[in-house]
Amino acid sequence: MGKYFGTDGFRGEAGVTLTSEHAYKIGRFLGWYYAKGGTHKVRAVIGKDTRRSSYMFEYAIVAGLTASGADAYMLHVTTTPSVSYAVAGDDFDCGIMISASHNPYYDNGIKLVNQYGEKIDDQTIEQIELYLDGNLEALGITTPDIPFATGAELGQIVDYSAGRNRYIGYLISLSRYSFKQFRVGLDCANGSAWMIAKSVFDALGAKTYTINASPNGLNINLEAGSTHIEALAKYVRENRLDLGFAFDGDADRCIAVDENGTVVNGDHILYILSCYLKQNDALSNNTVVTTVMSNLGLYRALDEAGIAYEQTTVGDRYVYENMQQNGHCLGGEQSGHIILSKYATTGDGILTALKLMEAVIASKQSLSKLAEPVRMLPQVTRNIRVADKAAVRNNAAVQASVEKVRQQLGRDGRILLRESGTEPVVRVMVEATTEGLCAKLTDEVLEVIRAEGLA
Repeated sequence: MGKYFGTDGFRGEAGVTLTSEHAYKIGRFLGWYYAKGGTHKVRAVIGKDTRRSSYMFEYAIVAGLTASGADAYMLHVTTTPSVSYAVAGDDFDCGIMISASHNPYYDNGIKLVNQYGEKIDDQTIEQIELYLDGNLEALGITTPDIPFATGAELGQIVDYSAGRNRYIGYLISLSRYSFKQFRVGLDCANGSAWMIAKSVFDALGAKTYTINASPNGLNINLEAGSTHIEALAKYVRENRLDLGFAFDGDADRCIAVDENGTVVNGDHILYILSCYLKQNDALSNNTVVTTVMSNLGLYRALDEAGIAYEQTTVGDRYVYENMQQNGHCLGGEQSGHIILSKYATTGDGILTALKLMEAVIASKQSLSKLAEPVRMLPQVTRNIRVADKAAVRNNAAVQASVEKVRQQLGRDGRILLRESGTEPVVRVMVEATTEGLCAKLTDEVLEVIRAEGLA
């Protein structure tokens, strides 16, 4: 990806690597870019999560948009998928979500989507980065800066909370069943889902129990949500709930917990939903799209169920691209990014929870029973900070150590060496028959990276 933008937008520590100046310039660029050669008034819709810095970035982006003559429609605190839904459904030129997803409160990010509600294309990102670096000549701008709008051409700010309410109504409309007989736990991560998730489940009749639904700007994802599933697992067990769902900071992920408090991760969810769709002749091409990080246990279970699968590199944008290109309707990641393309253009945690509920009710089986065929292999992932990710990838000794582990594991496991899309980090992941063996083999590769002077 680029200098500023990674696979999930422009992300960094608020006020350090991602500043209000960056946000203002992104707004300035988008207002100008979408107006080029056109006669219509540019309209952009903006959402944010609950981080303290989200308000600062929101105002900076809005200032930039309106200064360039675009109208800014404010969804306020909402989920990432609701921004995509609003853009696609109400004729906006683009959408902007201010969130760093599952990261701590001191980080933030700016995610951009096009008029179809899809992640914005790389060519547009490249042009934004040229503007951020002040390279106006490469953009064909001959003045000292993008022209400012004046007078009646200035953009206006519009309260668009109705768009968020319309999204809530849409989610409710997707359920085929009442949830009246179910006691459901929701961990909202003190983030975007803190009001929306409960509203949806309450409307569908569930007896809803929420935790981590009191955001204060500093507690988003703090020992909460899909990356700290132990909190919900304990809550479901202690309160004898039927099941539970945990979201991340911007609610585009969902990890579930069954009635025993056992975690049902993204791989389990892909299996359950693919089987449910297949039973209803609704699994396009009899295929589910995964990433290379999905567990071997998922693939073995899919083989047993007679369901085909494809693999992409890590990142929900790559999953979605594969789905679009090949006409598949289901894909996702172990982390809980699940894309159901019939209903959404991006991962949607609340939508995923609703469709899991549907599978449970339709099958008349517990969530634990539905997840049972996926027998996860132990998996260990270790990160190592490096000076040059490409140098690690191309190092002969590192390649030899990875191949040695691959040969040792054979059909009983696998190893994966991959680079972070946003940090100077390389990740080594090993799946094997025991966690001890995973850790041992992972450490062997890390030692070679250090011995080669790469870390």
